[in-house]
Amino acid sequence: MSRVKITVVLVDRANYGRLKPVLEEMRSHPRIELQIVVTGSMLLDRFGSAVKVVEKDGFTIAERIYNELEGSVPATMVKSMGLAIIELGNAFERLGPDFVLVIGDRYEALSAAIAAAYQNICLIHLQGGEVTGSIDESARHAITKLAHYHYPATRRAADYIERMGELPDAIFAFGCPSADVVSRAVANGEESLAELLALLGVGPRIDLDAPFLLCLFHPVTTEFQGAEQQMKEVLAALKDTGEQIVLIWPNIDAGADGISQSIRIFREHNPDVRLHAYKNFPPQQYIPLLARAACLVGNSSSFVRDASFLGTPVVLVGSRQDGREFSSAVKRVEPLREEILSAIRGQVEHGPYDPSDLYGAPGVSRRIVESLVDLRKYAQKRLAYH
Repeated sequence: MSRVKITVVLVDRANYGRLKPVLEEMRSHPRIELQIVVTGSMLLDRFGSAVKVVEKDGFTIAERIYNELEGSVPATMVKSMGLAIIELGNAFERLGPDFVLVIGDRYEALSAAIAAAYQNICLIHLQGGEVTGSIDESARHAITKLAHYHYPATRRAADYIERMGELPDAIFAFGCPSADVVSRAVANGEESLAELLALLGVGPRIDLDAPFLLCLFHPVTTEFQGAEQQMKEVLAALKDTGEQIVLIWPNIDAGADGISQSIRIFREHNPDVRLHAYKNFPPQQYIPLLARAACLVGNSSSFVRDASFLGTPVVLVGSRQDGREFSSAVKRVEPLREEILSAIRGQVEHGPYDPSDLYGAPGVSRRIVESLVDLRKYAQKRLAYH
């Protein structure tokens, strides 16, 4: 039988972290010709050059698309989207895929969706139908309306997609590939984690045998002017705990420069705080880090999704994930020092929760890939309200 040419667009480190098991299944499938296009912050050194992790894992990069403008304000996000649409459109024309596959809700993924849909390329979307805060909420649903096939992570998300007028037989609620990321990372152990923590980043050495907090706080695009102050509140609460802190730099969204500035000032004025900052972690080290942390503090979707499989306590700060489905391990607080501090203390005292299957179970990636080869290409979508 003929092979199916599928172009997968990776736009940031979280994209690759969740798609890695899907890409591995696609690479080994005899009926799939895999093409990987890398864009967004994947290519930028200040975000850890995540493209190097992709190459180290043995994947071939078909196209590199540089589109991100400096500034981290709404205007630069819009201009970066425009560049991405143009360059991704050119890339798809060169590659000639049968399908384009994107995941999530990033503005770069929306650019890829527009570039594909307006060239009559059948679009596959993973993780649609979810509800969250920020402009990501709108971007996600816009991608859903452009996409021809949908692979939501939960049953509720699948129901929302159908209620948006999408064809029921184009929706495959298999779960989130993070289930496979977590199961494989846990199974492979933590042999390189301590060495990696010591070699990378800046700050005092982290003792993995003692409790530590893991912090990852991104800007909320619709609240970008308050991002710096919100990060100050988070850092003040972390300091008051007296615990070791592993901190990962924020993404490139509007407000990121303010968050980065807060971190730099905090480190300069608090040299005695045991805080070690990192640009990025590959999935095989990031998941054990989630598992070992006494508590996760911030607003990353990985704290809601990936950590749910582990039961690690989470203090979810601010509105960025509002509306998303949570496991019992997540406590939502406002970005205020005392609220954050109280929640951290309570979560550390509670300790690990029972793992959740809210976002699926291992085997998701294989089910997704096995279904891809049977998809029918088509261009014109129709509403399916009954």
